[in-house]
Amino acid sequence: MKKLILFFMMALWFSGCAWFETSHEMEKTAEQLVSEGSSAFAAGDYKDAVKAYTDLKDWYPFSKYAILAELKIADAHYELEAYDEAIFAYEEFENMHPKNEAVPYIIYRIGLCWFNRLDSIDRDHAPAKNSLTQFHRLIDQFPESEYAQKAEKNIQTCIESLSKHELYVANFYMKTGKYKAALKRYEYLIENYPDSEESKQALNKMPRCRELANKK
Repeated sequence: MKKLILFFMMALWFSGCAWFETSHEMEKTAEQLVSEGSSAFAAGDYKDAVKAYTDLKDWYPFSKYAILAELKIADAHYELEAYDEAIFAYEEFENMHPKNEAVPYIIYRIGLCWFNRLDSIDRDHAPAKNSLTQFHRLIDQFPESEYAQKAEKNIQTCIESLSKHELYVANFYMKTGKYKAALKRYEYLIENYPDSEESKQALNKMPRCRELANKK
C-alpha cells in the first residue's frame, strides 16, 4: 500500500513538473518563437528550428508568422536531408496555400528532394522520374520563374540518368537471353529519349536483338 501511495505521489510530481515546463514554454510569444526558429536555422541547428517553428504553428496557427513557419519547417527538413519529411511538408504547404507566391519555390524544392537522391544506373530510377515530373510541372506552370530556369539545368541530368538506366536494363536482358524483353526496352529508350547517346547505342543493338527474339 505504501509503495502504491509513493508511486502516485511520484507520478503527480513528474506530471506537475511537465505542466510547469509546458506552461512556461507556452508563455513564449509568436515573435519569440519566430526569432528562435530564425536564429536556429541561420546557425544550422535545423532540428531546433523545426521545434521552434512547429511550436509556433501549433500554438499560433492564425499568426502572421504561421505560413512562414510552415515553409521553414520544410526547409529545415530539406537541410537535414530528411527528404521524405521535406516533401510531405512542401506538399502540405502547396495544398494549403496554392496561390502563395512561394509555390514555384516549393515545386522546385520538391524536385530537388528527389534529384538529390539520384543513384547509380543499376538502382531505383524513381528519383529521376519524380524529379523530372516536378521540374516539368514547374516549367509548365511558372515558365517565367527564376526557379524554372534553375530546373532546366537539372532536367538533362535526370534524362541522362533515366536513359542510362533503360540501356542498362535492356543490355542485361540481352545478356541473359531475354531478347523480347530487351527489344521492348530498346524501343522504349529510343521513343522516350531519342536525342540521348544511349538511344544511338540502342539503335545499333536492336537489329541483332530482333533477330534473336524472332528465333525464339
